[in-house]
Amino acid sequence: MKLKALLMGAVAAMAIAPVAHAERGSDGEVKIIYWQAPSIMNPYLSGGTKDIEASSLVVEPLARFNEKGALVPYLVDEIPTVENGGVAADLTSITWKLKEGLLWSDGTPVTSADAKFTADYCMAPDGGCAQSAKFDGVKSVETPDERTIVVNFTGPKPVPYAAFVGAQSPLIQAAQFKDCLGAKAQECTSANFGPIGTGPFVVTDFKPNDVITMKANDNYRDPAKPAFATLTFKGGGDAASAGRAVLETGEFDYAWNLQLAPEVIAKMAEGGKGTPVSGFGTLVERIEMNMTDPSPDLPEGERATAKHPHPILSDMNVRKALSMAIDRTLLVEIGYGQAGRPTCNLVPAPELFASPNTECIPQDVEGAKALLDAAGWTVGADGIREKDGKKFKLLFQTSTNAVRQDFQALIKQWWADIGVETELKNIDGSVFFGGDPASPDTFQKFYADVEMYANNFDGTDPEQYLGQYTCEKAPKPESQWQGENINRYCDPAYDELVAELGKTGEISKRAEIAKKLNEMITKESMTIVPLVDRGRVSAHSNSLGGVVLNTWDSEIWNAADWYRIK
Repeated sequence: MKLKALLMGAVAAMAIAPVAHAERGSDGEVKIIYWQAPSIMNPYLSGGTKDIEASSLVVEPLARFNEKGALVPYLVDEIPTVENGGVAADLTSITWKLKEGLLWSDGTPVTSADAKFTADYCMAPDGGCAQSAKFDGVKSVETPDERTIVVNFTGPKPVPYAAFVGAQSPLIQAAQFKDCLGAKAQECTSANFGPIGTGPFVVTDFKPNDVITMKANDNYRDPAKPAFATLTFKGGGDAASAGRAVLETGEFDYAWNLQLAPEVIAKMAEGGKGTPVSGFGTLVERIEMNMTDPSPDLPEGERATAKHPHPILSDMNVRKALSMAIDRTLLVEIGYGQAGRPTCNLVPAPELFASPNTECIPQDVEGAKALLDAAGWTVGADGIREKDGKKFKLLFQTSTNAVRQDFQALIKQWWADIGVETELKNIDGSVFFGGDPASPDTFQKFYADVEMYANNFDGTDPEQYLGQYTCEKAPKPESQWQGENINRYCDPAYDELVAELGKTGEISKRAEIAKKLNEMITKESMTIVPLVDRGRVSAHSNSLGGVVLNTWDSEIWNAADWYRIK
């Protein structure tokens, strides 16, 4: 496929169908419930889905992905391509043109300087930007005039749609965040809790890990939107109570991530107040193996860092044995039913980029035992394996959720069957995914041996997602414990292949490289142990119109189009 065709095909820009509203704010209040409560409204300081999606109501990118995975313009009128001159012929730059007359919610103009500042903010040393992979390969951002943004790359960038694209990479206002660069980023509480944005809503009050109240943005670019005057974003509780609040009682209008057994959701839907909605994307429930030692006996600042390799999990055969002991098909059956599929891939979709690897799916307990025997872990009198006087004991943590606790219990039993003692820990999702550098319980800090969670990537190209596992992106004290390489995997060969993907334009070769990267971290090293390719399941009230579930971007990407069905 020619490169121009690739770039044109990648954008496939299509208009978003408008919904006519009588006037802005005419439909009163809309109420959203996320049972994992947001802890911050700045997606650059959190990798948690609940924080990224809550903030997507307020701060926006230049372009985003629609429900079909196609790139669509948001703060620009068109997507730059080679054909329209927006992408340089040598692929070393991309030029975006802001819509005319764009205003921040405080009434000041949005300019190209805000985009340049956003890049400087995320790329600042010691800033701990949670979305740094979005700016990989960016050399500089130029601002020839107030509406023109030129992103220059260090070399040819065949797929240049990363920086300022998708809910993970929105514009932030330079004036509001000017004193928040680098290590100061975490200190700017007011800005991080109430960013000035271009989205349909404005934060009026933010209570971390609890509730956010918002009002319609008076300066939103469409004078008829949003239809709702106010928005309440409630966090906390659990998936079951969130589902009931929409499907049975009608107390809320939208419930996110109903991570519940299929029969439970079906029973709730009989309440008649709402409708479940679902769709598959790239969301994978996985176990991350800590490649560093999280022992509390180590000095603070060295714990869970590359200074100390993990004393048990550094052995590939040990990691493989733990994976082989798991029955993924049973996990799907008890946890997700038709909304889940067993997988061995971190990148399960689109089909073009999905590896054909399926060898992890059949459970093999005897094979797992044999691997541990060969690795020198012998079964002691108490049934627990030991080696060189050290017991095979693991701390397994995840967020608090009924399905995840069921998974933990089953995996603990399967690991016991091969001679591994497992301590289980579950942490409130608002804390686990919160990104607070002072907390010992975040998934980034990873003060456990193994941990389980799910996430996904914006759009349909996995370059930035796979690029998260390069050596430099491991969370550490110097990055305020931010970073996307959660398990601290480090392989220079992997880093080189990520760089090659960034320079490769031919679509079949991009797919080949992406599959190889996926297999390096899941099959060849097993630092990531994929479990379930999860469909997203949420619910909306029957009186809420305009909802379009999006598995390729923020799930609530089109909240500006929501309205009350009367």
